[in-house]
Amino acid sequence: MKGSRKVLFAVASVVVLGGLGAALAARGDDGDSGPETVTVERDTVTDRALAVGHIEPEVEIDVKSQVSGVVKRLHSDEGDYVEAGTPLMEIRPNPTPKELVQARREVEMREADLPYLRRDYERTRQLRERGIVTVEKLEAAEQKYEQAKIELQLAREQLALLEEGRVESASGNVETVIEAPVDGFILEKNTEVGDPVVPLTPSQEGTVLMTMAEMEDLLFRGTVDEIDVGRLEEGMEATIKIGALPDARIPAVVEQISLKARQEENSTVFPVELALEAEEGTILRAGYSANAEIRVAQREDVLVIPERVVTFEGDSARVTVLGPNGEQETRTIETGLSDAVMVEVLSGLEEGEEVVEPAPREIE
Repeated sequence: MKGSRKVLFAVASVVVLGGLGAALAARGDDGDSGPETVTVERDTVTDRALAVGHIEPEVEIDVKSQVSGVVKRLHSDEGDYVEAGTPLMEIRPNPTPKELVQARREVEMREADLPYLRRDYERTRQLRERGIVTVEKLEAAEQKYEQAKIELQLAREQLALLEEGRVESASGNVETVIEAPVDGFILEKNTEVGDPVVPLTPSQEGTVLMTMAEMEDLLFRGTVDEIDVGRLEEGMEATIKIGALPDARIPAVVEQISLKARQEENSTVFPVELALEAEEGTILRAGYSANAEIRVAQREDVLVIPERVVTFEGDSARVTVLGPNGEQETRTIETGLSDAVMVEVLSGLEEGEEVVEPAPREIE
């Protein structure tokens, strides 16, 4: 009996080992599925140039004062929509005692000069009627008299501005209540109550009290790299992506490409302007950071493959094609437009063919 058991045990061992070998062989066949491939298919390829910038109003207005002083009262605040002529703020004149004294003395001097010049003009006119003086002398006397009247009026207006903060004249009213010059939103308030105000004059820019804009016509103002600027043209379509509004896609059109470059962080860039088209339901704010994807070229319904499966050497492009029987063939193809991910295939491949993925590079 012991001998019989040994024979049976040996037979069973052979059967188990044979089954294990068959299973391992089968597993090896199933695991070897061949190389990774991608299928040649039809799709759309779009070549884009990227611009980086901000959303800004097309026209932004600086509100300034024609009189000096300090801010007395604010009538409007940031974010308010106001119509042209709406009071924005009031300026209180704040002259020094010296300025007041000088202004009053100027008025007194002009008032004292005017009667003398009037009498001189009347006397010269009478002498001219008798033929004693020339026409030129009469005109000179008249000019001095008229100029003195103007200087007196200017001195009185200057004194009124310093004392009362407003002037009424035939040319219009000048007062310390600053009104909105246009319909629009107040984007920024640059002064508070009590802040000093420098007036706008031919010799100085004056204090910017507020900044306004209509906010109806918005622009994307940004820069594009010098590598891409040569491919851009006015009228090209673009899509604006805004960081603060990740779901928004604002259509735009290239309106202006600068002829002069500028340096930014050791890079040469060119300023560009894009006009935004209204997008219903999207509220845009001045100053939003944004990117513009400008469509330089686009091919629709063309054969495409991932650019990673193409080997470029000089002017040639090659891929490895997997045949129906598993054989691999190196083939030269002609490529077209690329978006840096997918590339157009002009010739060398047919729709539905399988292109072999290149083997991953080993990290040394």
